[in-house]
This record gives sequence, C-alpha cells and structure tokens, in this order.
Amino acid sequence: MKKKEDLNPVLLLLFHLMVWLYTLISFLPSYLLSGVSPPDGDSYGTEQMRAKRAKARSISGMPEGPYRAVSAAQRLKASLHPGVDTLDKMFQTAVARFRHKDCLGTREVISVDDERQNNGKVFKKLILGEYHWLSFEETLTAAVQLGSGLASLGQQPKTNIAIFCETRAEWLIAAQACFAHNFRLVTLYATLGGPAVAHGLNETEVTHIITSRELLETRLQAILIKVPRLQHIIVVDNTPTTWPGYPQNITIHNMATVQKMGVLSENASREREQPQSSDIAVIMYTSGSTGHPKGVMISHSNIIAGITGMADRLPNLCEEDTYIGYLPLAHVLELSAELVCISHGCRIGYSSPHTLVDQSTKIKKGSKGDISILQPTMMAAVPEIMDRIYKNVMMKVEEMSCLQRTLFILAYNYKLEQLAKGHSTPLCDRLIFSKIRNLLGGRTRLLLSGGAPLSAATQRFMNVCLCCPVGQGYGLTETCGAGTISEHWDYSTGRVGGPLVCCEIKLKNWADGNYYSTDHPHARGEILIGGPNVTMGYYKNQDKNQDDFIVDENGQRWFCTGDIGEFQEDGCLKIIDRKKDLVKLQAGEYVSLGKVEAILKNCPLIDNICAYANSDENYVIAFMVPNQKQLQLLAHQHGMEGSWEDLCSSKAVEELVLNALNEAALAAQLERFEIPRKICLSPEPWMPEMGLVTDAFKLKREQLKTYYHDDIKRMYAGKPQHETEMPHRHVLGQDHTFTPFFSLEI
Repeated sequence: MKKKEDLNPVLLLLFHLMVWLYTLISFLPSYLLSGVSPPDGDSYGTEQMRAKRAKARSISGMPEGPYRAVSAAQRLKASLHPGVDTLDKMFQTAVARFRHKDCLGTREVISVDDERQNNGKVFKKLILGEYHWLSFEETLTAAVQLGSGLASLGQQPKTNIAIFCETRAEWLIAAQACFAHNFRLVTLYATLGGPAVAHGLNETEVTHIITSRELLETRLQAILIKVPRLQHIIVVDNTPTTWPGYPQNITIHNMATVQKMGVLSENASREREQPQSSDIAVIMYTSGSTGHPKGVMISHSNIIAGITGMADRLPNLCEEDTYIGYLPLAHVLELSAELVCISHGCRIGYSSPHTLVDQSTKIKKGSKGDISILQPTMMAAVPEIMDRIYKNVMMKVEEMSCLQRTLFILAYNYKLEQLAKGHSTPLCDRLIFSKIRNLLGGRTRLLLSGGAPLSAATQRFMNVCLCCPVGQGYGLTETCGAGTISEHWDYSTGRVGGPLVCCEIKLKNWADGNYYSTDHPHARGEILIGGPNVTMGYYKNQDKNQDDFIVDENGQRWFCTGDIGEFQEDGCLKIIDRKKDLVKLQAGEYVSLGKVEAILKNCPLIDNICAYANSDENYVIAFMVPNQKQLQLLAHQHGMEGSWEDLCSSKAVEELVLNALNEAALAAQLERFEIPRKICLSPEPWMPEMGLVTDAFKLKREQLKTYYHDDIKRMYAGKPQHETEMPHRHVLGQDHTFTPFFSLEI
C-alpha cells in the first residue's frame, strides 16, 4: 500500500479537510446535546487504553510462565453455567432459553442447471431460494428422534459411530443425537482420501456411519470392502429406498427413516444413558498435515471448557447474531464456533465454499450467493480465504482510475491511523469501504481467524476494509481449538492474543532451535497449553501420547504443541516458529520455512507457496502456485504469450517470478540464505482433494515433498553459481483439474 507521503498533496489536504468538517459537524451536536462521545471518536482513546492493558500475567512470576488471563488468574473456568458439564446439558439449556428462536438454517434449492463451458466441460449451477429455519425446539426433536432410531439399529452407548459428511444442518443434528445418547462421534474430513477414511473407520471399529449420498457414491462405496465391521449407513439426503450394487452385509437407511423409527413408542420410550462429563464425546481425526490422520479423544468436559474460553473472548454474543457455517465441521475450529453459537442462541445458516458468495463456482450467474442472502454478523475463516479476498481487492484497486485509487489509499491510511488511536471512521466506512464490506453480506461485526497464521498485511486489510475486528486465534485439535484469541479492540498484528480463561500457557526451552525463557527482550520457547480443555490423548496411540501430553504434579494435563512462541509485555502470545518447520542448512544457518512462506505469500504473484530445504544443501527452494491474473499480466508486460500451462513451464517466466520474489523477500528483510534460489511453478491450485493441503489449507509437507520429488532432485542437481542464478525448469507431468475454493470479485 502506498504511503500518504507519496500522494498528491492537494488531494491529501482536501481529504483531511472533508474529514475534519465531518468530525466537527457530527461531534458538536452530539457533545452539546447528550455529552456522548463523537461517532468518529469511540470514546476517544478508550479502545486504545483497553488494547494496551495487560491481557495475561505469569502466575509464577517467572518469564516462562505459566501465563493466565488476568480474569482467570486465581482459577481457570471450565463451564458456561454451573452444573452444565456435558454437551447434552448445554443444548438442553439453550433450548430452554431460546425454544422458539431460529437455530439451524438451510437454503432451498430451486433448480439445478447444466452450464456448458467454452472448453466443452459441463458444470452444475444452482439457483437457490431463501433460508428455511429449524427452531431450537425443532432441532432438539430431530436429534432425539435420530438418536432413538440409531439405538434401535443397535448403536450402543460408549461405542463409536462415524460421521463422514459435508457441513450442513444434518451434521449438527446428528452430533447432538450422539451427544445425548452417549455415542462416541468419530469425525472424518469429507475431503480425506479413501485409505485415510478406511484407516479411521477400521481403527475405531465402527458399525454405523452417517454420510451424504454424494460422499457415499464418490468416496465410501469404493472402500466398503476394506471396512468389514460396517453394518449400517445412514444417508442424510432425501434418497432412494433401495441401493443396488452394495455389499449384502450393509444396510443403507435414509436419515428421515431412522428418525421415524425413533418416534415408535418402543424406541422413544427406551431409557437413554446420559453421558458423564468425563465420557468421550468426539474422536476427531486430524487432517493429517504431518502424516497419517490421528484420532484425538475429546471428552464432554474438554469441549465445554474450550467453548467457555472462546465465548468469554467473543463480545456480546446473543440471539440477534447470525453465523454462517461453511468450514468443515470435522475441523475443531468450526465445531467449536458452532457450539458457542448454539450455547448463546445465535442462529446458524449453512453454506459451502461452492455457494458462499455471488461469484462462487456453483452459483448461477445473476443469482445470489449464501452470504448475500444470510447477511451474517459473525463468521470464521482460515487465512487462505482472507488472503484471497485481500489479493482480489488489491488487484481491483490497481485497476481503478488514478483519482479512485488515490482516494482509496487516503481512506485506507487514514483509517489505519484512527484504528491505532482507538477511533472509528463511519464516513470512510460508508463512502469508501461499504462495497468491500458487502462481500461478506454487509453486517459482519466479528471475523474469527484460525487454522494457520494470518499475515500482518491481510489482517490490517480485513480490519480496515471489512469494517469489523478480526479475532486471530490459536489452538489445536488437542486443545479443543482453544488457546488464545485476540481481543476485538486490539488491532495489533502478528499476535494471537492472550490465553483464554479456560487454559494457561507456558514456554519450554528448545535448545536445538536456540529458544530459551531467558532470551531478551522476550522469553521464547515451545508453547505448552494446560487446562481442562486439553484432550484425553490420541486414540490407540500410546507412544504418541507419551511424547505430546504431560500430566503435572497437580494432575493437570498439558499438550506440547511443537510451536515456538514468545510472550510480550502485555501478556499476548506471538507465534514465531514451528519445530517441524525449522531446517538447518549445510552451512549451519537455521531457516524457518513457515516464516519464509508467510512473508512471500504477501507477494501478489503468489497464491500459495511451499518452501523446502534439505539439510545436506546450502540453499532453499520453493514450489508455488502463481496467481493467474498477475502472472499473465507480468508475462504480457515482457512480451510473452501462451497458455497458462505454457507460461508456468517457461524458464523466462520463472526468472521473472524469481526476481519478483527476491525483491519481496529483501523488502521484508529476509536473510539472503532464507530466500528461495530456485522455484517450480505449478499451473494447478493445491486443493484438499489433491491431498497436498488440509481442509484448512495448511500445507502437507510430506505429501508435497513426494508430489514434487522429481522437481526437488532437479533443483538441487546443479548448484547455483551465485545467489541470483535461475533454476532449471520442469513441467509438472500430472494432469489435474480442480475448481478453486471460491472466487471473489468486486
């Protein structure tokens, strides 16, 4: 973003004069008539004072901690309400409070059209209607009926049942049915490959699975022969009553049919075994970013503690809020966020990455995406999505006229200054940023980011242009997603906030990486999270449990995250490294691959990047997915034309990209040895379906290493003569066609 000093001084003067006049006109009547602070003032500094106050303190007085939130210094909080210590009780309490309020919403499908593309491919496009809602009472009834029906099919308390399904209302209804009947819910990502799904089903020995018709036909059917214990498949869609071509030992049911079975008097009257707080509620299989998916055992009390901590950090949650659910419910971030909403009476409208915005891949041109219809007040997003919004908007800014672009930059810089002072900017929000804000429906008041680090540039952009705070959080499946969340008035970047009230955090020295609690100016070390939200461990993986979980002398469980952090003066945590991302080069320098990627992803030419280094070599290389629009523009500027695949395989184009990367890296003050010296351009985006990234778009390094094995050998085959020598070009031989997660336009 251009600095204000670089702009036309006349325009700068006019802009500030307009803002000054608006502030004067709006402030004086407000001050004289009511004594209320001005619209642009937001209590003139109150927010700034809040942002500067201490968020956490070391209860031991030692720099390594443990650190607790100031409000939980004496005792960690483990529940939202006294006695509400299971997810069954939590939902019953919510139903009693919000009985007739909207709970779960699904958009009506009016029609499905086949749309032929220029290349001959046919895509299905949807025309969707309004949201249809189930009240809290209706949701409870549906869950109770389903639970009773599952019990009539032989599902026993404290035994495992799997859900392999997209994010939708039926997912959460099924989860509540399992929580109420003390069935252990095994969650599997809808994008997991066949071997990973079979591994999870066999390891947990499930006999029942809940899924969708699409996943049954495209994923499950092929592996059923490898899951011999499976007896019942419950399909959530309105589907046929007969299923030819499936193994005879497996019975397939419609969810509606199972619910009707639950209504029968002999099943409805059956006494259910209510869960205890220490019982397993969920066995959540990770996305497998570091290898084979692991099942994390999460008790009822673990989840209750986690959502208690999250809810405390999210301001003014109430039944007037609307949350849009589209991230995978098999991910701890989305499940926790939705349970927080349920507990506070917020309604949840369901969407998908393919129907989220007006330009999403399955939305028919001229019709509205889900977010435009729902107009949520809250949503969660992973950094990959926010990065795309940021880059798409900035590309549009570059295409503006000189006057429009100058006004945007003036407003952007002005608002940054005001946010730093704790002031709001309603005039800029209304005149300059309203169109960008409408990308998320126009009513969003809180955006929660998790799953991976969010770059400072993207976070500043979201705070300014979307006119709502971004709560950057840090947590893991092993801690129920709870660890830290930044406070909504804290607009600082690069930090993840202080510990939540449900947990405490301490730092452990890591000698191999040279991180110690005695470091100055801040203590540094591996992050350990302790508290009632720390889970029970990995399912059938005792060796890993002993490595990653610790029980202290007081009986409290701690999880060793493998992330490196530092605590700052106000008690906020900053993630600075990851043990598994740190590579020692041949000459002895340490390179943090995650740090390199986070910095270089801010380059407009890059949509995604994976840095790689071999300890036997003395330089870093990278595989990257270039931004198609930016790369084609760069090539055109240098007189190069061709198909997308031709551009990505062109050595001349590769040299241009490498030069741009060098400039971006040096501008961000990366060390010379941290900058990739050779790169490989990939014409296809990395999607979860490829197995190269998780559903939260975190890199799967081992899978990427295998996928680009030949490219790695080539890039390390010839040693560079000097730091700017260009890499050998390799054309990716495999042919993949994937639809982008979603596209955003202004």
